[in-house]
Amino acid sequence: MKELLAAARGDRPADLVIRGAKVANVYTLEYESLDVAVFGDRIVGLGEGFEGREVVDAGGKTLIPGMIDGHVHIESTMLTPPVFADSVVTRGTTTVMADPHEIANALGLKGVEYMYLSSRGLNVDVFLGAPSCVPASPFETPFEELGSLSVSEMFRRGWCQHLAEVMNFPGVINGDTGVWGKIQAAGNVPLTGHAPQVTGRALNAYALAGISSDHECVGPEEALEKLRRGLWVMMREGASFPNLRTLLPIVKDNPTLAARCMAVTDDITARYLAEVGHMDVKVRIMIEEGLDPLTALRMVTLSPADYFGLRDRGAIAPGLRADLVLVDDLASCRVSHVWKNGRAVVEGGRLIAATARATPVPFPAPVPIVPPTPEQLAVPASGKELRVIGVAEGEVLTRTLTLPASVKDGQVVPDPDRDLAKIVVLERHRGTGRFAVGFVSGLGIKRGALASSVAHDAHNFVAAGMDDRSIVTALASLCASGGGLAVAEGESVKGVLKLPVGGLMTNLDAASAARELDELESKARTLGVTMAHPFMALSFLCLSVIPELRLTDQGYVDITRGGLQSLFADA
Repeated sequence: MKELLAAARGDRPADLVIRGAKVANVYTLEYESLDVAVFGDRIVGLGEGFEGREVVDAGGKTLIPGMIDGHVHIESTMLTPPVFADSVVTRGTTTVMADPHEIANALGLKGVEYMYLSSRGLNVDVFLGAPSCVPASPFETPFEELGSLSVSEMFRRGWCQHLAEVMNFPGVINGDTGVWGKIQAAGNVPLTGHAPQVTGRALNAYALAGISSDHECVGPEEALEKLRRGLWVMMREGASFPNLRTLLPIVKDNPTLAARCMAVTDDITARYLAEVGHMDVKVRIMIEEGLDPLTALRMVTLSPADYFGLRDRGAIAPGLRADLVLVDDLASCRVSHVWKNGRAVVEGGRLIAATARATPVPFPAPVPIVPPTPEQLAVPASGKELRVIGVAEGEVLTRTLTLPASVKDGQVVPDPDRDLAKIVVLERHRGTGRFAVGFVSGLGIKRGALASSVAHDAHNFVAAGMDDRSIVTALASLCASGGGLAVAEGESVKGVLKLPVGGLMTNLDAASAARELDELESKARTLGVTMAHPFMALSFLCLSVIPELRLTDQGYVDITRGGLQSLFADA
């Protein structure tokens, strides 16, 4: 402390002095022209005349705090935490609040332990949330159920900093003892939420639990109501579900709300990271939409730091961590240099410091999985009106459609002319062999099938296609590889991206993972698929806690209608 004080007073040289920068002050929302002095991992002084062992001339560029992602699922990138960290730090991100409920569904507590151990010593600080909904609802089948004792254990071991999104909002609102037990087990930490279309008196009940944020708002009025009831609003801008532009007007109309709002990612792909960006792209979008640049910056720095109680970061001030990013200007948010804890990790926009690699923990041995036969997938025409999952590009919400069944030889069949595909979910964690069959409209597939082990949130195997043989072939390829993404037509596998880490992540580097996903999506387009991100769209068709109709291994689920639904609307 005496050395820090001496460096702050200028009585001894700092380790690093950044001169000639336009310093972004997110406390007062102004720029300052001064130097920033760093000693060890801390900012010790702002002003003029500091001497340093190393002096960097910023050349008039803008110095900003390291950016913070307030809600992200690292597994959704299909990258392991070390590879993810190296990808986002070049975009100016130095802290992420990660929810590992994907791998918790696939591998239980061992999965959370893996995420914790593999997130240590990286170029980015990774703070985990304790998964609160494994399973997300009683209608999903994960590897193991994580109850209140498991939540307590995750905090006791020091793995987690907050309670991850509480998705079972009906359980919260109706006083389900299991859900409330997890909330109570979390104690005095931030309780993050997930409450799509929860408003009015239901929102009162949800907020009563102490849940203090939500990232599922799809319109300004919903976001404003949640702000008025004391929740922080996370404005999501991910690869497939961008809500930031829609919600941003509430901050433009009342900039003081930036103190209670933040831009977050949720789900993102490796390709999006490489080609579009991470938190930097959110800053660009907010400025393009007319938000004051410093207000936009606050929403990815100080606001998330305040919400999560991270008092040592989020701004540039004495005593805070030296997580510093030099950008050409805020409008472009083009990253030149990044210092993490005072150590240079990015120069000239390129990574210069290799991240530490943690030793993976042993995973449970996978259970044998046998795909169903084409005959088992047959759907007898016991009704005339089908319930169908309606999916749209860029929307996480689905619709419950009722469509006339296409019948051939007494069996309900897919209909490419109506964009009506068959969808199958196969349980993969417990060896039950259980599967369920439904129908989906909107994927744009004309023939063949797609399959994935990334199937939120339980991450069983899911496949959608236009004929049973192709669906079985795609599922069989996942059974053989242990997990991944697959494209099949007839008895031929057109392509596979293997995901050996829990069926969710690859050991490839980011560029290789993005390239392989590109190649696989190109093969999907040969089947007539029109969606930009078909595998991500497919992965969300099993998430039972998002309205409306979904398919899990237990059957059709519509959380807004109380749970399990029949395949035929008229049966």
